[in-house]
Amino acid sequence: MNIWLLVISAVIVVLVCILVFRLHAFLTLLLAGLLVSALMGDAAVQRYAETQVEKQAMTPAEAEKLISQPAVVSAPLRLANEFGSTAAKIGILIALASIIGQCLTESGAAKVIVDRILNLTGPKRAPEAMAASSFVIGIPVFFDTVFYLMVPLARSLRERLGKDYVLFILSILAGGSIAHSLIPPTPGPLTVAGELGIDISTMLFAGLLIGGCSSIASLGIARLINRFIEIPLRDLSESPSTDSLPDAVSSTTKTTMPSLSRALAPIGVPVALIALGSLAKTLISSNWITEGSIANTILILSNKNVAIAIGAGFALSLRKYCPASNRESLISRSLASAGNIILITAAGGAFGAMLRQAGIGDAVGSLPNGVPGLLLLLVAFLLTASVRTLQGSATVAMITAAGILQGFANESLPYHPVYLAMAIGAGSKPVSWMTDSAFWVMTRMSGMTEAEGLRVITPMSIGLGISALFFTMLFATLFPFPPF
Repeated sequence: MNIWLLVISAVIVVLVCILVFRLHAFLTLLLAGLLVSALMGDAAVQRYAETQVEKQAMTPAEAEKLISQPAVVSAPLRLANEFGSTAAKIGILIALASIIGQCLTESGAAKVIVDRILNLTGPKRAPEAMAASSFVIGIPVFFDTVFYLMVPLARSLRERLGKDYVLFILSILAGGSIAHSLIPPTPGPLTVAGELGIDISTMLFAGLLIGGCSSIASLGIARLINRFIEIPLRDLSESPSTDSLPDAVSSTTKTTMPSLSRALAPIGVPVALIALGSLAKTLISSNWITEGSIANTILILSNKNVAIAIGAGFALSLRKYCPASNRESLISRSLASAGNIILITAAGGAFGAMLRQAGIGDAVGSLPNGVPGLLLLLVAFLLTASVRTLQGSATVAMITAAGILQGFANESLPYHPVYLAMAIGAGSKPVSWMTDSAFWVMTRMSGMTEAEGLRVITPMSIGLGISALFFTMLFATLFPFPPF
């Protein structure tokens, strides 16, 4: 089957299953991966088996057994193997990140970070403070939870100042939403990095840099929207009661709070360790230092799984600040939430692997000069934005786009593949509307009507994506191969 026809068919399957049949993303991605695997053809399986033998990832006997079966027969086995391979890469990280996020929210540590930043900036700079707080908290915490945490503060500021409610709401979006799509260990960026073969430290620093610049620029977009649209502060009697909100929200009304240093440690320590490891690798490769016990210790501690585990250790020390009734179940609830995400991302990774086995990389490489220069970043953005707009999930859109575009992440690119990953992350922002679960969270919790949400949240999501794409293309031009 023609590879491009196969890709189009797979994308249609994803969209139809999610939009029409309302099938869960985990089942949808597995079905799409199985379809690609079954229809890819025996020649593609043979090429895949030979490649695996060359990489010593498969023995000649295993390759011979795989080749001896028709593609349609070996499809479930190959899909399951790649599912397990993806889970091995991201499963521990997502589980530990979920624990960190749950501990930060239930202990009140996230509220401590917000309050301290607000104290430093004052009411006049409240939008900047809210964006910065959302950005920091959004690194290990899913955006829906970030919004739940921050929206009471937005309402409080509106009551105190009597204006700029739209600006406060969009400030949360400017910080937390960008972090969710550009910075690991959230599932989307983590999976894209794996699909494109990008080191986690490179993805982290690029996300921090481009996401930070985009967040600042997006505040200007938020101020512009705020000038033309006024949303009244409505009674939320029809919104979820405090009892029905996540424990992350209801648990922050406590008198005992952790210190700022303890609140920041679960986020700051892993970032610092990964940065230290990246520096150590650079110094070793440049012969500035030699490998030894100290260097090896740094490399071990900077391993992505170890660094996040150390951050989780600091996060677990915050349990004493959590409500006593929540402490025993905290980890099990964190892992239950993480399990759903791990299944989706592993299924998405398997889907992408089936596209690789089908020959998407060779097909992309055979295009006349590929897609030239910076135009590829625009193509990645538009592809991801199209999938995101149609089916709503930013994570699924990123996984789908990464699977299709992975063939471009090679030596022929005139810049580092991390910029391709950033363009995919930028494309996962537009367009937030009725298909997006976060759209309903934001409108319901802020008291907006659906029409107001389309006038406020939808254009902001477009602005977020365009600003992130702009800085991605800018840095790809100025620093095509960054030192990190």
